[in-house]
Amino acid sequence: MSKLRMLALSSALLAGTLLPLLPAAAQSPSETLIVAGPRTPESLELEYPSTEAVQEARKNVYERLLAYEMKPNEDGVMVENFDKLTGALAKSWEVSPDRTSITFHLTDAKSHAGNTLSADDVMWTFERGWTLKGTFYWYMHQMLKIQDFSAFQKVDDHTVKVTLPGPSPLIERLWVNSDLGIIDATEAKKHLTDEDPWGTKWLSTNTASFSPYKVTTFTPGREIVYEANEAYYRGAPTLKKIIFREIPTSANRVAALQAGSIDVAEWLLPRELNLLEKAPGVKVWKVFGNYIHRVDLTNTIEPFTDKRVRQALNYLVPRDQIEKSVYYGTARPTKSPVSEIYPGFTDAFFKYSEDVEKAKALLAEAGYANGFKTELGYRTGDEIEEQIAIILKTSFARAGVDLQLSKLPSSTLVERYTSGKIPAYFLRDMAIVPDAAYVTNLWLNSQSLVDFSRYKNPAVDTLIDKNLTATDEAARLADMKKVQEMVVDDAPWVFLFNPGYQLATRANVSGTSWYTPNGNAWFDYKKN
Repeated sequence: MSKLRMLALSSALLAGTLLPLLPAAAQSPSETLIVAGPRTPESLELEYPSTEAVQEARKNVYERLLAYEMKPNEDGVMVENFDKLTGALAKSWEVSPDRTSITFHLTDAKSHAGNTLSADDVMWTFERGWTLKGTFYWYMHQMLKIQDFSAFQKVDDHTVKVTLPGPSPLIERLWVNSDLGIIDATEAKKHLTDEDPWGTKWLSTNTASFSPYKVTTFTPGREIVYEANEAYYRGAPTLKKIIFREIPTSANRVAALQAGSIDVAEWLLPRELNLLEKAPGVKVWKVFGNYIHRVDLTNTIEPFTDKRVRQALNYLVPRDQIEKSVYYGTARPTKSPVSEIYPGFTDAFFKYSEDVEKAKALLAEAGYANGFKTELGYRTGDEIEEQIAIILKTSFARAGVDLQLSKLPSSTLVERYTSGKIPAYFLRDMAIVPDAAYVTNLWLNSQSLVDFSRYKNPAVDTLIDKNLTATDEAARLADMKKVQEMVVDDAPWVFLFNPGYQLATRANVSGTSWYTPNGNAWFDYKKN
């Protein structure tokens, strides 16, 4: 045994991560993949607020109507090609010339329970989402401007039509979103009750769908097990079982990977990834994607009702220090609310260099010459957020801002920021649809369900709403630049970094791919 492997084995034993993993690893055939990440998903329910762990689960246990074709990037990772849509559960589709309706023709697909996909499954999924007034309703109502459920029509057993009140540039792209997965209605209906007529409780811990995997074990905070759908319409998955284990500490995930007791380690620290690139038996995968990592400021809580205070915090961020000491040069500063890989992005209006005196002057103008005290929340087990939080606490103190750091379980943090009850918190998120109007509508339209910062600028709302229905692409992009200018000036967030998407695998694991939700798609993986 090499010295490096002996050290990894020793470290894993000391950390207490290897002992429970040894039996599974020793018996693990080539069709079983063992994965470790910082947390299990909080819920499997489609209407639950999106988190990174939830998005990864959805990618694997729900299938969409449409998808993007894949292409290799410069490092050989397969990534989505935003220029080429393809069918998923819809084998074909038509959009009306005026872009006010889309008709889906369903493919032949079997669910995990053996039920055949039909228009009834699609319509029940739509009706459920519309009635629950959650994620699906928001996409349909806010993005596509649908006002009534009569917009959804079953044409025949294999065809569904959606009619909009006006044209939409997103009429096709929106259906790629993994939040819009289709439920196996026949199976789900077996678990409905009078108290829970849409099965929200059952579907929060179980799956009923036409996807490559189903969940057979779900123990929040510990483990989630996926098993293959042998009748999956794209072919039976190569990997028959995925065992995802929660190992909160990044160093313990590294140790388990080097010891060979797991196959994939997610969300490792950048310094650890740099070391693993030189380690035998390990492969590091990196994709610069669409993440925006930021500190959301609840704009309805004092003192963040004043944009001068929000601007001041942006002038206090030591971005060079964070990039070097936390990210080891692998991240890029965020200079717009729109991801820089998406059409319409501009960083021309970003003005926040590190300037303590400027920050102090802005705080004084706002009536906080002596600073103020506030709370900053971050997720338990997220070492990057903890490192940045400590740096920000020191940096903000230069202007008298006293950050009280709150390390919270992910579910608790989500509950507090979705209810607007925490003044500042870290949010690492991505907009799944590559469209600037979609992105800004998602986070910055005051009517959005995920405008968690409670940001409201009527001029921004007007431009966003206009471009959710406009179809002149050049004019849309020009308007979106105006939106970015206003938002950067309003500073509803503390702009931080795009950390990219990286993970490490054993060298015999291949098939890493990247999708806009930034979660692994187990169907793509193989073990050699």
